[in-house]
Amino acid sequence: MRYAYAAAAGIMVSTGLFVAAQLAGPLQPAGAGSGHPALVRGESAKQTPLPLRRIPNTAFNAGEKLSFDVKFGFVKAGEASLAIPEVRDMQGTGAFRVVFRVNSTSAFSWVFRVEDRYETFVDTSGIFSWRFEQHIREGGYRRDFSADFDQVNHKAYTTGGTYPIPPFVQDIMSSFYYVRTLDFSQSKPGDRFHMENFYKDTTYALDVKFLGRETVRTGAGTFRCAVVEPMVREGGLFKSEGRIIVYLSDDERKIPVKVSTQVVIGSIDGVLREYSGIGPLASRVE
Repeated sequence: MRYAYAAAAGIMVSTGLFVAAQLAGPLQPAGAGSGHPALVRGESAKQTPLPLRRIPNTAFNAGEKLSFDVKFGFVKAGEASLAIPEVRDMQGTGAFRVVFRVNSTSAFSWVFRVEDRYETFVDTSGIFSWRFEQHIREGGYRRDFSADFDQVNHKAYTTGGTYPIPPFVQDIMSSFYYVRTLDFSQSKPGDRFHMENFYKDTTYALDVKFLGRETVRTGAGTFRCAVVEPMVREGGLFKSEGRIIVYLSDDERKIPVKVSTQVVIGSIDGVLREYSGIGPLASRVE
């Protein structure tokens, strides 16, 4: 149940998020070419050439906040929020500070108490991670983990040690935001997208499979959705937690409308309750 609870709440933090193209280029169907121009920015870039990329992004910006109900079967087990409160300076360039929180309800806390917080700092132009933090409080389990990503020398400095990383590696939260920059308008069921994702001490390959389109009703409204699935691999994220299905609003914002996770003891769903800082969504039908 550990991690699956948080995954179902709204990210394919893996995000779930929730839980997603080689990272030298944009996420594209397997076999497609890249083509992102390199950029040089900031004082740190003048000292050490920093080949930053630029990925078009109309999906999210500072000020966005999403709130979810987390349901275990028909029971509301918790609440979650996913927000971009600000842009901060990281390594001489701008980075979205993204905060994800998930808490069990007072009633469900008698069964299993959850107070988790994740943070990531996502480059505003390249949509890759500069830093990741994980603070888990689940039952009697506690974990505090952080990783700073040197995207110049390709090293991750974590609370557990120093590890090599590929260019523009993602973390389990920034990967979700990277997925949101994709254009699914021409995608067909079965199309796959590839990315690489660092967690704990290893870089994992993570494929995201496009499943199709559905209409989903939530407390925040009814939305036309693009449906995707992070492909779980043995030895990778959520290897024991079952299948994760993510419903993204089928518009340029691609906000997570619902995340459904199948686990041994049932299903856990994160369902959008309300949103702000986004504006009208073209996918909302009522």
